[in-house]
Amino acid sequence: MNSKKAARIVGTLFILAAVTAVIGSFVFYDPVLNDSNYLVKSSEHANQVLLGALMELILVVSAIGTATTMFPILRKYNETIALWHVCFRFLEAIIITVGVISVLSLVTLGREYVSAGASDIASFQASSIILKAIHDWTFMLGPLFMLGINTIMYSYIFYKSKLVPRLIPILGMTGAALVFLCALLVMFGVIAQVSFWGGILALPVAANEMILAVWLIVKGFNQSALASMSLKTKRTEIVVHS
Repeated sequence: MNSKKAARIVGTLFILAAVTAVIGSFVFYDPVLNDSNYLVKSSEHANQVLLGALMELILVVSAIGTATTMFPILRKYNETIALWHVCFRFLEAIIITVGVISVLSLVTLGREYVSAGASDIASFQASSIILKAIHDWTFMLGPLFMLGINTIMYSYIFYKSKLVPRLIPILGMTGAALVFLCALLVMFGVIAQVSFWGGILALPVAANEMILAVWLIVKGFNQSALASMSLKTKRTEIVVHS
């Protein structure tokens, strides 16, 4: 795959990941996560919640796709960090998938709750609280904690390599630090993830991904930086062989 095609794929996947994340988590999951009578609502709106799960699975595929498509390019500049980025992106995808499983389990539990009527309400509620807690923790660890780590790794390589204008990776590293701070504040109960301050802290990293995505689709990677690295690699191979 040439660098221009890889850049377009990465940019498209970044946009796809962002769109599916918002639609899945904040639109389709609403009946099961934000309604006080969520056990009944999850059964009544099961297809809507299932669509939300599908959106998040597309997010998972997109996230892995960005990392694996960028890896052959990033490894030329820092193979260790590029490999870490792929591994941590896979870990982020696994965490998000666990959250999807918990939501799907809530749908099943809601159906069983409606079928059972008023019997054994306490056990249904206890199970639903656990499943919602699993989703809430994965929602924090994946889109915040792991996202901060992943973003700072590829942004660092972009900054050092000049593959994209340096203002973009500077915004990326700044956004990564802020979203990582947001994850810690949410973890220790200082702020809520879905809140004004949570949104403010997450905004720079979201802006970075969209700006980077558009740049890669329209402009691609810096060809002179790629050519310079290729020339450096060839010189190194000549020295080694000689």
